[in-house]
Amino acid sequence: MSGKPELKGRAARLARLLPTGPGQAARTPFVLLVVLLLGGGLICLLVLNSALSEGAFELDDLQRETKNLTDEEQALQRDIDAYSAPDALQRRARELGMVPGGDPAFLDPDGTVKGVPSPAPGVRQPAASTPLVLAPEAMTDGPTPTGR
Repeated sequence: MSGKPELKGRAARLARLLPTGPGQAARTPFVLLVVLLLGGGLICLLVLNSALSEGAFELDDLQRETKNLTDEEQALQRDIDAYSAPDALQRRARELGMVPGGDPAFLDPDGTVKGVPSPAPGVRQPAASTPLVLAPEAMTDGPTPTGR
């Protein structure tokens, strides 16, 4: 005897519909495919998660750098505002020896003078016999302001 009982009637007809042979061999490739798909999916999720966290760290660094640069820009703008305030300009001009000017005189294209030129108040005029002393910067052979 083969160890299998003989089926009769309806059970025999149903048994003919089922494949005969080892059932284990048909299941092994399917199980391997499912395990490979699940493993590949987990590896893909791990790689994707790592890429996203790396992007989040880079975004955090860039936001921190943007904040630092914005703070620096605001500090520089405050310095510019402080230096360009009228009272600061006036104080700096006085430190450089500048004095407020009087009424200006204008030259027409034909060479006539409109207005009465006058020296700035508080400036001592050099005497006619006093030689004019130039600053070292003015004694260079570079181009003159008129370009000649």
